[in-house]
Amino acid sequence: MLANMAVSVTVLASGSKGNCSLVSSSGTRLLIDAGLSCRELLRRLLLCGQDPRAIDAVLITHEHADHVGGLRVLARRLKIPVYITGATYQAYQKCVRDNGGNRVTLERRETFCSGTAFQIGDITVTPFTIPHDAIDPVGFTFRSDGIKVGICTDLGYMPASVRDHLRGCHVLMIESNHDLELLRGGPYPWSVKQRVMSRVGHLSNDALADFLTSDYDGGAEFLILAHLSEQNNHPEIARTTAERALGEQRSLLGNRVMLAAQHEPLAAVRL
Repeated sequence: MLANMAVSVTVLASGSKGNCSLVSSSGTRLLIDAGLSCRELLRRLLLCGQDPRAIDAVLITHEHADHVGGLRVLARRLKIPVYITGATYQAYQKCVRDNGGNRVTLERRETFCSGTAFQIGDITVTPFTIPHDAIDPVGFTFRSDGIKVGICTDLGYMPASVRDHLRGCHVLMIESNHDLELLRGGPYPWSVKQRVMSRVGHLSNDALADFLTSDYDGGAEFLILAHLSEQNNHPEIARTTAERALGEQRSLLGNRVMLAAQHEPLAAVRL
């Protein structure tokens, strides 16, 4: 049945230096976050065989620079709407200035509220609140052609509400940010380590493993580990921890573990 579907997920970049992903259906293309420069985002889209002019909108999870760094220039260049919560937009305006030092505005801004689904083309978007030290951070699920995609990074822990939203995903992109021992022994100041490990910080490999072991429905064909720390994690540690937690749920046809990277796009996942 899935062979006839036309949903894909392409992670253009994932990590503390910039985040952006592309979710495509048969008729709609959505960027999630714009944390790289406009030039680099366009380069990576073209590298993946995607026409930037075909992008329909960009959706923002929260206002941190690694998620909005290229937003203003990209939205203006492509003349596309930006979907963002009201509180996140206000926080974005406080932090971002143009070359003259003035607050910026997004010309085509669409406001959404966490918990309320909305439609863009043939994709139903459901934003949900996540625990992170931003003003109004959200994760998203996307539904089209019978396929559900979940994108959930930048969260300190997995509350029951987030777990519920992530049930039934065919593709799940989820944070596996740090190894606790590498973080504790790493170069970050203690205040930063505390922030990362807090309930509004980032999800560790072990915290993700606990979710995969105890409350994951096991239904995803692809599991994309995202937002891996370059300082406090290692791809093989993240992969091994997740695969061990998945146990017998992992197979050639289900729960194929993939790792999103910071410096190059991940090959598109297609359903």
